[in-house]
Amino acid sequence: MKNKKAAIIGAGFVGASAAYSLMLDGTADEIVLIDIDHKKACGEADDIAHGVEGTANAAIYAGAYSDCRDSDIIIITAGRGRLPGESRIDLAAENIKIIRSVTDSVEPYYSGCPILMISNPVDILTASAERLLGTPEGRVFGSGCMLDSSRFRRCIARTVFPSDKARQAGCAESIGAFVIGEHGDAQIPLWSGVSVCGKTAEEYCAEHDIVWNDDVRQAIYRETRNMGSSIIKAKGRTNYGIAVCASRIARAVLDDERFTASVSSTMGLGGDNIRASLSLPYVIGGKGLISGAPLSLSPAEKECFEKSAAGMTEMIKDLL
Repeated sequence: MKNKKAAIIGAGFVGASAAYSLMLDGTADEIVLIDIDHKKACGEADDIAHGVEGTANAAIYAGAYSDCRDSDIIIITAGRGRLPGESRIDLAAENIKIIRSVTDSVEPYYSGCPILMISNPVDILTASAERLLGTPEGRVFGSGCMLDSSRFRRCIARTVFPSDKARQAGCAESIGAFVIGEHGDAQIPLWSGVSVCGKTAEEYCAEHDIVWNDDVRQAIYRETRNMGSSIIKAKGRTNYGIAVCASRIARAVLDDERFTASVSSTMGLGGDNIRASLSLPYVIGGKGLISGAPLSLSPAEKECFEKSAAGMTEMIKDLL
């Protein structure tokens, strides 16, 4: 049986947390951490490895870009965070330089495995990495709105299961809901597709005397959109939620699982030269994104998505 190997580029808070989550998941046989600060990567790998007995059996170590040669998935977390008062375009311009350096370093050893972009702004960097490496669409994709969708479902769960903490915690099994489009303030919650226990949200709430109107939906949307900022304000960063998303995607790739998530890709968007990368529900397997999941948008949702795609395309043209 082939060894299942994941390479993580960037050993900061997110990269190290992703390695830790992937170790606990138990899917990967081998995890390599790659960072410009090799000493830090060694420390993170050793720290994770020391707790492995009885929990997981993956080999984890600090390596070099040459270790990407036989990887089954490459996860990129390298880059810096947004500074107070800094625009997203300024962050994008600097992080594109970092991603260009990463792709230049990966390319000599790249064998065509899926590449998952975590670094922000994830939509811009996903499109940039795909173009720099010249991969087919769907091979490079970003975490996109997967974490936003998880937050969305949890916010809905607190509304529809107000006194049931267990059902709130297990909301992924009972609530169907996605956030699509841009990972950021322009994200689009798909209200038309929200389901609760196999019924539309309207049907479920009417049966259980739960208020479900525009005011409730707007409150859920605001909480979902602002949740990342709230966490950063409280602890200075977000790392665990996105790390769990990264390891879940890695499992789908390593096990060729056919898992559906709202991730960022150019698949089906734009022309051949400059393409927007935005989130839609895609089916993820061993070669990356296999196809888009069936999706029906309301006219308003479709208009918002097309507006985001046009804006993203122009932004990428200006940056690349």
